Amino acid sequence: MADVVVFHHALGLTTGIEAFANALAAGGHDVATPDLFNGATFETIEAGIAHAESIGFEELAEIGARATTGEPNIVVGFSLGVLPAQKLAQQRSGVTAAVLCHSAIPLGVFGETWPSDVALQMHAGERDPFVEEDKDAIGQLVAAASVSELHWYNTAAHLFADVTSPDFDAALAGQLVTRTLEFFDRLG
Repeated sequence: MADVVVFHHALGLTTGIEAFANALAAGGHDVATPDLFNGATFETIEAGIAHAESIGFEELAEIGARATTGEPNIVVGFSLGVLPAQKLAQQRSGVTAAVLCHSAIPLGVFGETWPSDVALQMHAGERDPFVEEDKDAIGQLVAAASVSELHWYNTAAHLFADVTSPDFDAALAGQLVTRTLEFFDRLG
């Protein structure tokens, strides 16, 4: 059983993120879902990003770090939620794995290297325009992690794993959940 923290994307802490967390919990894991937006949710990614910009991306990473009580050993981030997830993976002792979905932050932002004792799993749409600018960072992180997996999905959709998003794809969402739970099992 893992202690997992799941950070939401720019739409906020949606029922779709909670459904993903519940699927992990059904797999036998303790899962927390901190709310980076203090209850606010948004209909569009653009509106959520505008809200995030008003808070500040560095501050959002800090909010996520402060909201994480205890010592999670696995962090999960969806798009905007990659900020706090990756920060914790690179900077907090006790984190043993990170699952980053739909985004990546280049090495150098939270640390010059990826910690050798932190496994990494990445998920992204092959033609997702939001991911296009992150492809170099994704490759960089996968190459830097001593244990890493990269899963590309045949889609241009961004938030395909969130049932509340217009991008939702049930088959791809199911694959992401299955692959994540299998990754947790392999980690022991």
